[in-house]
Amino acid sequence: MPGACRVCRNLLSSSTSTMSGTCQPAHDWFSDLLSGGIIVGLFISYAPQHLRIINKGSSEGFSPWFLLLGSTSGASGMFNMIVMQWGVLKCCRVYSFGNCLETIAGVLQVIVQWFLFTVILALYMIYYPSHLKYVTVAADTHDTRPSSSLKKNIKTHNWWLSIVLSWVVFIHIVLITFITFLLVSTSPSDPSGTIRSEQLSHWATFLGLASAALAALQYAPQLVHTYRHKLVGALSIPMMLIQTPGGFIIVLSIALQPGTNWTSWLQFLVAAIMQAVLLGMCITWKYRQHALGIDDFGHPLLSSASIAYRTDDEDVPVEEAIQAAFAEDIVIGEGESERSSEQTPLLGKAASEGTKKRWWPRWV
Repeated sequence: MPGACRVCRNLLSSSTSTMSGTCQPAHDWFSDLLSGGIIVGLFISYAPQHLRIINKGSSEGFSPWFLLLGSTSGASGMFNMIVMQWGVLKCCRVYSFGNCLETIAGVLQVIVQWFLFTVILALYMIYYPSHLKYVTVAADTHDTRPSSSLKKNIKTHNWWLSIVLSWVVFIHIVLITFITFLLVSTSPSDPSGTIRSEQLSHWATFLGLASAALAALQYAPQLVHTYRHKLVGALSIPMMLIQTPGGFIIVLSIALQPGTNWTSWLQFLVAAIMQAVLLGMCITWKYRQHALGIDDFGHPLLSSASIAYRTDDEDVPVEEAIQAAFAEDIVIGEGESERSSEQTPLLGKAASEGTKKRWWPRWV
């Protein structure tokens, strides 16, 4: 046993010394600053979208297909980077923490982007409008039970589709994670990223092309959805203003990483172009909403004719309060008309004693 342990230690020492000889960190300050800035910028750019959904308490305006394709595209691009830089990632065994962080900066930025976009999908499901989840339908039971017992709630098509597509996203990430780590664990690689098995090379190419195709398709349903509704909804224009030019910077940053090729940055280029189109559409609808006097969800903006006043129980729009007041005056007038005559004083008893009940709008 001592001899066997000694052999194991020698093999481990030999393996470590070999990696130390082949793993030489390449210090590129421009690339490092670019990657670091992109990671920080990703958090800053996605924050307005996350906060907008949370603050509005609604994810209305998103296409579930857009979120599905975006999440799967991001996951495919993330694992393409992991495969392409697997040899570099393995060098973290012998690198210091700083050198390791510098080396994996390119991988970190695609992981962060995938994670932050997938958070939008999670928030979409959490803050999906309750009134859009179910519809009440009458069930035909062919008996004499009262109609109230024949009604039931069923999922709307869009809510049902959102649930199904969320499961597809989950299954996709589990599947490609399993395949990727199965292949990289059985394939040789070196820090330069030039030595890979044929299967691993084909898998990396497939992931890159799939990510680019999904990114191209990703914005199509969202563009159709936004164009059809002609509303910005829960989409964040500040996020797109930051991310659209940032997408082209990400392309440059990934292209500078060792071991990458066009399959690693193609999807980011496609996504940046498509997002620019969506941004232009949202800005157009924003001006249209302002001209029509509606908000991002199509609700009328508050004005002097629609400001609510507060009662003891609830807030009531002014138009409804005015109509209710007129209706009350008409009812009172009809009741008093029989007792009214030319001798009736202009100021009635209620007026002379002081009004006991008054409607008075209050600004909120």
